[in-house]
Amino acid sequence: MTQPRDHRPIVVGVDPDSSKRMALAWAADEAARRRVPLRLVHAEGMPTVEFRKWHVPPSWEAWNEVMHEAGEQKLKDAVAFAEARQPRVEVSGLLAEGDPAWVLREQGQDATAVVLGSQHLSRVREVFGSASVSLPVMAHSPCPVVVVPEPEHSNQQPAYFVVGVDGSEHSAAAVEFAFEEAALRDAALRTLYVWQPGLLGMLDEQAAQQECRRLLSEIVAGRGAAYPNVELHQELITGHPVKVLTEESADALGLVVGTRGRGGFAGMLLGSVSQGVLHHAQCPVITVPVTSA
Repeated sequence: MTQPRDHRPIVVGVDPDSSKRMALAWAADEAARRRVPLRLVHAEGMPTVEFRKWHVPPSWEAWNEVMHEAGEQKLKDAVAFAEARQPRVEVSGLLAEGDPAWVLREQGQDATAVVLGSQHLSRVREVFGSASVSLPVMAHSPCPVVVVPEPEHSNQQPAYFVVGVDGSEHSAAAVEFAFEEAALRDAALRTLYVWQPGLLGMLDEQAAQQECRRLLSEIVAGRGAAYPNVELHQELITGHPVKVLTEESADALGLVVGTRGRGGFAGMLLGSVSQGVLHHAQCPVITVPVTSA
């Protein structure tokens, strides 16, 4: 098993809906595996309750007091859940005021990872709605971000992780974190290079595939030696990156991808792969910035 690099906490956003505990459970278990503290964060944003026009809205002070009391109770309940699930983990709670995405990005400055829940919102709500903080946190977090789906995801045995590789330094950071996760879970690791064929002749396509295989071998070279207990599979698969990665990771413990790649995955738009898998994947999605490697 791999040893934790340091004692930076696992940070998890507390869902306002107390019935949704999958992200919190994932975060508590991860903190136990890595032997690091767990920090629960509940961010109080602007009031969202609507008033009828003939009602006099309460003062801002009254709003603040009500939100604070409700937030404290939600945080207290979440802390109790985490402590009961992993009694040996040091658990703390933080009640913060402000936009949840901003608060969680700030908390990620000294975190091992930030963990969030996902309700698989529609594409419009996922990208533009206030109900989701996943994309803005994922886009700007300095540490890995884990998005855990609701309801609970079932994984295949023997257990494995999937990591997308495109030859860039960003996918190298993802591969490093994926090895670490696989080692922590005694799981196998599937490294996938997804190749999209172009309008080339057969000989050119064969040469392109050989180059993809070379890049894949190069990016995992040396890392396997650091994690000798991780069963490694290197695979070149033809197709659309989002479709292939989501399908191949359907029964995985998690799907790991890099963020802010420079033209990776055969020229796809910046961030389109990480956004696409976040929207479609059924397993936890872990996005890794290059700075975390």
